[in-house]
Amino acid sequence: MSLRIRMARAGTKKRPFYHIVVADSRSPRDGRFIERIGYFNPLLPKDQADRLKFDLDKAKAWIAKGATPSDRILRFLDQAGVQKREAQNNPEKAIPRKERKVIAEAKAKEAAELKAKAVAKAKAAAAAAS
Repeated sequence: MSLRIRMARAGTKKRPFYHIVVADSRSPRDGRFIERIGYFNPLLPKDQADRLKFDLDKAKAWIAKGATPSDRILRFLDQAGVQKREAQNNPEKAIPRKERKVIAEAKAKEAAELKAKAVAKAKAAAAAAS
């Protein structure tokens, strides 16, 4: 049984509230869970203390038992200093679309030129060997 530490949505329509739960990875998002270890209220301001309540000791215990945290929970654990999260870098996201297209075309053209040079070099080497 693979365990996940993840968020289960609660609250009403357009007013989300999330329970942080330990659940079997195959169970539905809002379905059966093993233990509730905290909550997250995204509607509160970021500086308010009640925005996130998380029992770090229970989270550490479940991770030691083999539970894997979801991406959002891993971000919370990284902020608390419990577990490191790999930095995700997508520098091309900030480049406007047309510029990305021009850059991609330039890279493709450069790759084609390198391939043509390699083919010519291989032919020259084959001719010299004969």
